[in-house]
Amino acid sequence: MKKNSVLATLGAVLLAAVAAFYGIDLGSSGQPSPLVDDLEVCEVASLPAEAEPVIADILSGGPYEYPGEDGGHFGNYEGLLPEERGSYYRSYTVDTPGMGHRGPKRIVVGGGTETDPEVWYYSGDHYESFCVIPDAED
Repeated sequence: MKKNSVLATLGAVLLAAVAAFYGIDLGSSGQPSPLVDDLEVCEVASLPAEAEPVIADILSGGPYEYPGEDGGHFGNYEGLLPEERGSYYRSYTVDTPGMGHRGPKRIVVGGGTETDPEVWYYSGDHYESFCVIPDAED
């Protein structure tokens, strides 16, 4: 029985490695995800409901839920967003219900002005991944 378990594990690892090598997403529905700058697109309607008031606050210039943090410089140290000058990106907190702290969800904007950014991104996992928000200003 142990031999079968080891073989199954090795087979799964091999399948995942081959899929990764060829860029196959084993968890997808078969429909390609739209991409912008190699990032998936996530329309506002697909984001947590708590993102909408943050978007409205950004467009109106505040006030922000976390004034000491929101609107602050985002360094893109992870390198997941397109490379820009150091002051290009700004980060804003999207509340996570039930958390006693800021939580992991963020909207990151870049360029433009404080109330009219050029680009919008969402991260639901504290900057480990991003998607492009194409309709934030609609």
